[in-house]
Amino acid sequence: MSQRTLYTDPTHLCRPLNTRLESSDSGYETGYDTETSTLLSPTPTETSSLLAHAISPSSSSRDTLVAAEEGESDSPKTAGMTPVPTRQLVVLCICRIADPVVFTQIFPYINEMLTSFALERERVPFYAGLVESVFAVAQLATIYFWARMSDRFGRRPIIFLGAFGMAMGTLLFGLSKSLPAVLFARSLGGLFSGNVAVMHSTLGELTDATNQAIAFPIYGLAWPLGSIIGPLIGGTFSNPAIHFPAVFANSFWQTYPYFLPSVLSACFSFGGIALGYFFLQETLPSKRSTAASKPEQESSDKEKESLSTRELLALPALRALCISGSGLSFISTAFDVTFVLFCYDAVERGGLGFSAAEIGMALALAGVMAGLIQVFITPILLARCDLARLYRMSCLLWVPCFFCVPLLSLFATSSPAALWTAIAALLGLSKIACLAYATGMILVKGASPSPSELGASNGLVQTFMCASRSFAPAGASALFGALAGGWWAMALGIIALGCWVLTWGVVCEGEVDRDAAACGFE
Repeated sequence: MSQRTLYTDPTHLCRPLNTRLESSDSGYETGYDTETSTLLSPTPTETSSLLAHAISPSSSSRDTLVAAEEGESDSPKTAGMTPVPTRQLVVLCICRIADPVVFTQIFPYINEMLTSFALERERVPFYAGLVESVFAVAQLATIYFWARMSDRFGRRPIIFLGAFGMAMGTLLFGLSKSLPAVLFARSLGGLFSGNVAVMHSTLGELTDATNQAIAFPIYGLAWPLGSIIGPLIGGTFSNPAIHFPAVFANSFWQTYPYFLPSVLSACFSFGGIALGYFFLQETLPSKRSTAASKPEQESSDKEKESLSTRELLALPALRALCISGSGLSFISTAFDVTFVLFCYDAVERGGLGFSAAEIGMALALAGVMAGLIQVFITPILLARCDLARLYRMSCLLWVPCFFCVPLLSLFATSSPAALWTAIAALLGLSKIACLAYATGMILVKGASPSPSELGASNGLVQTFMCASRSFAPAGASALFGALAGGWWAMALGIIALGCWVLTWGVVCEGEVDRDAAACGFE
């Protein structure tokens, strides 16, 4: 029996999948248990539908987990599309949702909070960007470390440790009464937030080419859903002594007006830890203990030396994703930051003059738009489009997004319905541009040299993205304050165009099984 091979020829992998040679595969999907698998009637020159690949017997880790969930013993299901491990995926999404809730709950009130520290109002946009940047800087320092640790000690402990650290940082943030205290609390949360790369790796180990067009968009719902809940929590429950005097009349809530949203946000992290402890199974091949595992093969895997960072960066496909991912992270973060600043800025200065509650509603609307796109558009595009081309086109959409932001001021004096319709249209366009994130996760999985390097590969790409995200808020805020009259949007739009150029080097080292995945949409 022969091991399935990984094709590295982009022209082969980016062709319509039903024209590929039967001896090919979309990565190392069946390699997680280090067992071999055969295709149906394989011959070197024979071509067949990719549906035959899905029907072929396999002993992958995802099949094992699905069988364990559904009470089956040894044989996985033989269907056109591998069944999605629903319970595992739901638990992973719950753990993932804590991150955006904790991250976004400060957006509606951060400017108001910094103003209460007796800081100069003209400097508030810069300090707001600084507060958001330190989180990414701290994350940058540890994200690759956590990814490597997950390849060694397993996914579960790193996910739990990261969630706990983020929760503690969020609680300290709510008790902060000065700018240094705020920066320290956000830095603490960032140090433990590197579990995002670990969760991406866990998702990659739970899915294969036949079902990732379904699983990845479902997992992608965690961020927009958290982006809805987080701003709503921050905008609704900040200053509870003012908004809910009958319940929060105690002097404690007057002294710490932002502690309540911090507590509520931290509860998501604690809840994710509790649910994950009971229901989230380990997916790292060397740490799983299943009947199908072979001890001699596991010991052989442990003896293999991991690739160094330099060796990983030497892979063209992975290096291109690192570079383009850093550009994507910069422009998307810059858009989020400048949009909030634009909403907070006075109408006289060309902004919208929104309150904290209105900013929270706008961000919640963005989350709703993202959720609808993830459910109704993303699965179809992932199943039927060339991934590299979809990745590049999504990144290009950021250019008109920036150019259109200042145009919202034209509706500031119009009816609220016209203004919110324009906001919804702009935010919808930005969330379509965010399809690059889901596409990038699949491309990273295909570009990883082996299953044992998946965590490191995700961690490396996330490190580049965090590097850009660490200075994007401060840089974008500085441009917003320095360039008036909408010129800041023009400058960021040109930067977005340059970031799109960085995506030209991205190629398809892995694909989804369109024949099998399309069954879910017919």
